Amino acid sequence: MHVPDGFINAPVSVAAGAVAAAAVAVSLRGARRELAGAGAGGAAGAERTAPLAGLVAAFIFAVQMLNFPVAAGTSGHLLGGALAAILVGPYTGVLCVSVVLLMQGVLFADGGLTALGVNITDMAIVTTVVAYGLFRGLVKVLPRRRRSITVASFVAALVSVPAAAVAFTAMYALGGTADVPIGKVFTAMVGVHVLIGIGEAAITALTVGAVIAVRPDLVYGARGLAKPLELRTSPLAAPADEPAPAAAPAPAAPRRSTRRVWLAGLAAALVCAGGISYYASASPDGLEKVAHDQGIDAKARDHAAKDSPLADYSVKDITDARLSGGLAGVIGVGATLAVGTGVFVVLRRRRNDGAGQPDAGGRPSESV
Repeated sequence: MHVPDGFINAPVSVAAGAVAAAAVAVSLRGARRELAGAGAGGAAGAERTAPLAGLVAAFIFAVQMLNFPVAAGTSGHLLGGALAAILVGPYTGVLCVSVVLLMQGVLFADGGLTALGVNITDMAIVTTVVAYGLFRGLVKVLPRRRRSITVASFVAALVSVPAAAVAFTAMYALGGTADVPIGKVFTAMVGVHVLIGIGEAAITALTVGAVIAVRPDLVYGARGLAKPLELRTSPLAAPADEPAPAAAPAPAAPRRSTRRVWLAGLAAALVCAGGISYYASASPDGLEKVAHDQGIDAKARDHAAKDSPLADYSVKDITDARLSGGLAGVIGVGATLAVGTGVFVVLRRRRNDGAGQPDAGGRPSESV
């Protein structure tokens, strides 16, 4: 659903850019709290979020290269907002997808540069907000089990994709550059993206389920799912003239290394981008198909980075398609991992540095 240059006019693109910039600024503040463990279960697991958030961004980049067929002549791919929000938190999730979109637009000429604000608003903000809001609502009413997290992930991801299609239609209604009936755009976009949403839901549920099966403590959306055990002393055992002792919390579980999970996730991303992507569907994705059929692309412009050495996910001057595409995918995973991890490590350090500074009363201050 990467919107190219020329689909949306300049005023609406600028407005979407302002919305995206404001949302990213808010997400930077919110991500600091998530990286510090505020909300959704406290600090347990928070110290592991920064490196894992960079990995989530790289994994989303890799899986987005795997277009899957959804209808005759149409394909779809992961958007990733639901997956990122559930794994590392909604604010951090917005930043993860934004990093992916930035790398795709700058390095691979995928998604217009003037439309970057449109794409962040649509693919990072709308999908994350809709998915995580629905996910939290479902978790509250479903039984407190791991399977409920997987089910809620499936439903949230499924709904997030047509929600993004609706958001694009709204932006096109405000600033579309081609004279196309909005009713036709809405019907076509929502119809095909409901099908794509099924694929999104399957990928999201499988990924979240796999991580929960191995390390549920690493899934942000599952924090607080299991209540900590408490050691209680029966009041009958205490003398009548003495109050019953307070409940004693169970000893904290020892910290477990995330190295194996991190390496497994990186290996999966490299395999997807460097190997499996060669077999991805070559059919146009949902937006491309609708744009061509409905005439939305009448005023589309060439990408400013069309001559990039990595344009169209291939390495320039390498004639072997398998090698060229695989190498481009590996480079993309590495670049996204480096940028994403760098952003989240800096955010975490700023949070920790701010929280450790004493205020006028000698108490540690809290950075926001």
